[in-house]
Amino acid sequence: MKVILTQDVKGQGKKGQLVNVSDGYARNFLFPRGLATEANAAAMNELKNREEAAAYHIEQEKKQAKETAEAIDGKTVKLTAKAGQGGRLFGSVTSKEVAEALTRDFGVKFDKRKIEMADIKAFGSYAAEVKLNFGITAKITVMVTE
Repeated sequence: MKVILTQDVKGQGKKGQLVNVSDGYARNFLFPRGLATEANAAAMNELKNREEAAAYHIEQEKKQAKETAEAIDGKTVKLTAKAGQGGRLFGSVTSKEVAEALTRDFGVKFDKRKIEMADIKAFGSYAAEVKLNFGITAKITVMVTE
């Protein structure tokens, strides 16, 4: 008997999957506990619509990530920092500060863990890479001034 799982079932599958189980297992275990519904025409249509909606949302997120990457790729982010003698910074410029500057400049929220860059402990320009969803990356320049 084909059933659509409404919750994760150990040994059978995840929520929303179409699985083939024995009739007795479906009638005596899955249906009474509300773990599955019978895979009739209406349920199959609903499952297909949900999968199409999920695919559409993923496609929209990819499109948004590409647009964001194109908007920031090659741009320069300017940060100011306090320094001591010899042009050395007090502390360092972190990816958190770069993420806040990107958010301020471009209006899109960036996660500090998605920004890869070398330690910045002096004034100058440094290369950084911003990783977006779905393997899309953008390269930016971080300029640290006094």
